Amino acid sequence: MIGKTLSRFVVGLAVAATVPAIGTAQTALNLRLGTLAPENSPWTTALRTMGAAWSKATGSRVRLTVYAGTIPSESSAVARMAVDGLQAATLTAGGLAEIDQAFNVFGMPFFFQSDAELAYVQEKVTPMIAQRLQAKKFQFVNWGNAGWVQLFSKNPIRSIADLKRAKLYTGEGDPKAVQWYTNNGFHAVPLSAAEIPKQLKLPTGAIDAAPSPPVFALTLQFFRDAPYMLDIRVAPLVSATVVTASAWNRIVPDDREKMLEAAQVMEKQIQMQAPALDAKAISEMKTAGLQVTTLDAKTVADFRATAEEQLASQRGNMVPADVFDAAVAARTAFRASSGGR
Repeated sequence: MIGKTLSRFVVGLAVAATVPAIGTAQTALNLRLGTLAPENSPWTTALRTMGAAWSKATGSRVRLTVYAGTIPSESSAVARMAVDGLQAATLTAGGLAEIDQAFNVFGMPFFFQSDAELAYVQEKVTPMIAQRLQAKKFQFVNWGNAGWVQLFSKNPIRSIADLKRAKLYTGEGDPKAVQWYTNNGFHAVPLSAAEIPKQLKLPTGAIDAAPSPPVFALTLQFFRDAPYMLDIRVAPLVSATVVTASAWNRIVPDDREKMLEAAQVMEKQIQMQAPALDAKAISEMKTAGLQVTTLDAKTVADFRATAEEQLASQRGNMVPADVFDAAVAARTAFRASSGGR
């Protein structure tokens, strides 16, 4: 899955501290939030702005401490929330899928075509996903967006056949995803994220293609060794912020409502800035030598038709059947509307 692959792009040091127990709902609560988003990035800036809004709205009864890029993996963040080492996390769909596989719906290759389509489907499935999270003892807070995943490669990819010949990076630790790619004729190579720049730099490395949002390809500079970008959106890099139920239940209902209102402000801010971040990163990489491969309409249609045939095998396997069906129904409704395509 794209979500699992991309969840491993930014790796750092482990968070070491724990929080003291909170005695009552009225006692000041410090929520410790972990994320792989880099320090001083738009995403961590938005999280801290949200935290400041939480503190102000609740009279400092709820504070947020953001640990950016200081967890070794999203799996680690999920594990730390289980023992109260963290009370919150902002995770990509891949990391969130370790809590509930419903989030895999946002990592399906070539399922979405536009930001508007994503937003429409997201709105329709959010109640279902929030309910599933509650059953796992987590509170859904808001969505995040890190742009669209594109495919960077050592050689131009102009067809499905080219893509199947590529040695395609995928995140390690997700055997279902590897098996899905293999069953559909792709050559997926599971590696740690740290290996992406190293392997692409080698003349005969383990991989010669890697999916990534443009901003990460620019930040990690691996576009210099994989200088071709396929101009077709693979999938959005969706994220979400969740809080453990044990921490959420220590917050009085009125404060929770204020916090969710502030979280919606952050969500809109992130959604609005994502397209500009993608465009800026691509522009900078093109100036530095990136070659963008644009496909004709027929080839794009072939990509999408092939993807539609193969995605059905994820229903009930990698994506819960009810969530898969709800997403397909919402996407169909969007495309049938005057704003759809």
